[in-house]
Amino acid sequence: MFRLRRFLKDYKLQLIIGPICKLIEAVFELFIPVITADIIDTGVRNNDVGYVMQKGALMVLLGALGLGFALVCQKSASVASQGFGTKVRSAMFRHINTLSHSELDKLGTPSLITRLTNDVNRLQLAVAMLIRLVIRAPFLVIGALIMAMTIDLKLSLIFFAAALLIGLVLFFVMTRSVPFYKRIQKSLDSVSLISRENLSGNRVIRAFSRQQDDKERFDGCNAELAGTAVRAGRLSALLNPLTYVIAQAAIIAIVWFGAGFVFDGELKTGEIIALVNYMTQILLAMIVVSNLVVIFTNAAASAARVNEVFDTGTSVVEKVEKENTVTEEVKGAPSVEFRDVSFGYTGSGYAVKDLTFTMEKGSTTGIIGGTGSGKSTLVNLIPRFYDASEGQVLVDGIDVKDYSFAQLRGKIGIVPQKAELFSGTIKDNLRFGKRDATDLDIERALKISQSYEFVSKLPEGTDKLITAGGKNLSGGQRQRLTIARALVGQPEILILDDSASALDFATDAALRKALHDETKGMTVIMVSQRVGTVRYADKIIVLDGGEIAGIGAHNDLFRTCGVYREICLSQLRAEEVEN
Repeated sequence: MFRLRRFLKDYKLQLIIGPICKLIEAVFELFIPVITADIIDTGVRNNDVGYVMQKGALMVLLGALGLGFALVCQKSASVASQGFGTKVRSAMFRHINTLSHSELDKLGTPSLITRLTNDVNRLQLAVAMLIRLVIRAPFLVIGALIMAMTIDLKLSLIFFAAALLIGLVLFFVMTRSVPFYKRIQKSLDSVSLISRENLSGNRVIRAFSRQQDDKERFDGCNAELAGTAVRAGRLSALLNPLTYVIAQAAIIAIVWFGAGFVFDGELKTGEIIALVNYMTQILLAMIVVSNLVVIFTNAAASAARVNEVFDTGTSVVEKVEKENTVTEEVKGAPSVEFRDVSFGYTGSGYAVKDLTFTMEKGSTTGIIGGTGSGKSTLVNLIPRFYDASEGQVLVDGIDVKDYSFAQLRGKIGIVPQKAELFSGTIKDNLRFGKRDATDLDIERALKISQSYEFVSKLPEGTDKLITAGGKNLSGGQRQRLTIARALVGQPEILILDDSASALDFATDAALRKALHDETKGMTVIMVSQRVGTVRYADKIIVLDGGEIAGIGAHNDLFRTCGVYREICLSQLRAEEVEN
């Protein structure tokens, strides 16, 4: 948690004022037993009502002042803790967005969501308790011990013994509960993962009637979470009973030995009452400390998970110090060039290996291959979603690593395999690639993507609200809108990563014709498993097991490339292939 202190630098005033106010309140609280003893030993014994009223008024005044200081502390704690949580969440969100796909794959979406929400909430609570109680509770314990010593040194030994025993109990519980809270956080990640998969894939689960299986899977994970929480709760539950037993035993000892001192005239009755009150204060303070132990052990586990995110650096580093402009030397270079490129995901072998090819400006390149052949991996290397393990990827003759992200991705419009839309209007989604896009830009993109027909028939047109993920649209409509979104910015390079899989053949053909006719000068990369989608491309790259099996035009590849021929004959009749 100490490493996260940088997020509190704007709240130094609250961090100072809050604890000071709590200390002042604690000082007032420590005077109450002394005043109570004075009332008993002087006012009550002498039957002096005026004295009792005077001291009673002083107690009320101290209580009112203590309340005022407590409210100031509470306000300071609220401002600091909420501000801290806001800053941590914002910093985490910004940092997560700097990570490459490799790091996001490693950490996992459900875990990141849990860390952004549940873990940060626990840290917020810890900050609030830090200001409100961390200083006050120990101060009350120490103050009560000192005040007890001023009353009677021999009976104060009971206080020290009780404080030591309670401290040992706290240490025992704290050291054994931290591992449980770490396991609880991991179990929460698993619950979040299963919940996310169930909600996003609910239609698939119902289609295969796997509701019961998924329920059992969730129940198993939930039961593991509950079991760990119960074991942690059992440990935490020991705190209050043990501290109560120790404190009450100390109170009994004070009354037992104190009675003898009163009988011998060494102590007054009010002083015994004061000592009992101080022991009660120690008990209450220790209970607060025991609760703080639970809160801070939780927070320590959460802080470790939050720091893990901050410690995760991106493997795709942006170079912004260079002037990223196309120089005279590279004018006329291919739009995209791969030079002996290899790449492998963490923990696995090469996904693509020894790729060498070029894509000329204004050309259309088709990429085809079987499932897992590395098609999507190849195109993800162009916008630097991942960095090549070996070799170079060049855009306009410049290594993609020498571009800033903004400039590189400003050249590229990419339509991913999964058609992802965001909540908002159609127009809002289409302006993702170009914030100042005009209605004419949007209309042009809709027409090329074959979306104009269905959008124009909507009563709201481009102002139609889309639910999260575009669930109120069909799969084909979502795909066409994501293509339109990429086209709005009029990129130099358009990557269509199997983005027409939900389109019928007629719409697919119309889309390809529109792209050919309306995107002159744009380099188009079409990834597909359909021969019909790539057959008319200027160049087709055939992948097999991450390696290039063939490069060329459709007819040449059909004659010379066995992998391509096999793909063609699996989808078309021989006479259709040659037409």
